[in-house]
Amino acid sequence: MFAELFDEHAHPLHRYLARRVGVDVADDLVSETFLAAMRGKETYDPERGSVVGWLYGIATNLLRGHAKRETRLLRTAERYGVDVGVAESLEHTVVTRIDSRSHLRRIARELAKMSDVDRDLVLLVSLAGLSVQEAAEALDLNPGTARSRLHRLRAKLKEVEHA
Repeated sequence: MFAELFDEHAHPLHRYLARRVGVDVADDLVSETFLAAMRGKETYDPERGSVVGWLYGIATNLLRGHAKRETRLLRTAERYGVDVGVAESLEHTVVTRIDSRSHLRRIARELAKMSDVDRDLVLLVSLAGLSVQEAAEALDLNPGTARSRLHRLRAKLKEVEHA
């Protein structure tokens, strides 16, 4: 069962994670996601949502953990004056990758201002290609709440893009 699950979902999950944190980190996060899924398979409840939402929920939590560890590393490096080389926070990575065009910089700035849940909702739908239902499941949100929140967030991003 897990081999089939991996074969079906690993590539799109990796593509989504790579767009957020780069290929090297995405490799590790995909592995960690499926390891966590295997260890916690008894926690999956098909009544609560699809397996896609469950997997992306695990991946999103791991991604948040990665971003927190990275932020702590950067703060420590700053405090002690240590050069951490290419280590960057999640927000800096997103901004750097889309810095090539002016309107995308404004969108990135707006994404960075969003709460973790709002940013994850937008990125799960737009980058990972999840349905609103699947993204809601991944983030443990009510689907109606997710739909209205996503509508509001997209409208705000369009407003910023056209400003």
